[in-house]
Amino acid sequence: MDNFEKVEKLREKTGVTYEEAKGALEASNYDLLDAIIYLEQLGKVSKPKMSSYTTTPDNEPSKEFEVAQRTYEKDCKGTSVGEVFNKFFDWCGKVFKKGCETSFNVTKEGNKVMSMPVIILVLALIFLLPLTGLLLIIGLFCDCKYYFSGFESTTIDLNDVCDKASQACSNIKNDISNK
Repeated sequence: MDNFEKVEKLREKTGVTYEEAKGALEASNYDLLDAIIYLEQLGKVSKPKMSSYTTTPDNEPSKEFEVAQRTYEKDCKGTSVGEVFNKFFDWCGKVFKKGCETSFNVTKEGNKVMSMPVIILVLALIFLLPLTGLLLIIGLFCDCKYYFSGFESTTIDLNDVCDKASQACSNIKNDISNK
């Protein structure tokens, strides 16, 4: 920006005459900010009203601020290994409790043959899969029916699945005996 443009800019911003703007710029070595300060000292331009800003609160922080701060601190705080283990063991406890409350039942010709907690069935399937699977299949061919009791709701109705498996085994058995 050349000197003429600076004079025009100073006139535009301060409202002084061309001669006053040129004189202020010459006195301040053509620095616009220094020229404005020079004009203020001469009383040609009014000084800006005093304003102050602070980062300290005038009164107590608002409730919204406190809630936001607590949420932020909670989000920033990572979960520790102990918290992860606690959550895992809580989940294991809930699964174990549900497995003990739910029963696996075996009936033959309408009479209850056996009832056991589901947790026992799951453990047998995990550790003795071939034997347990074989016994369940043999039971189906011997007209045994399986059902679960003691649970409130499930995504898949396990009793319908057991009934369908039992019906499929009956159909296979009938097909073999008819041939």
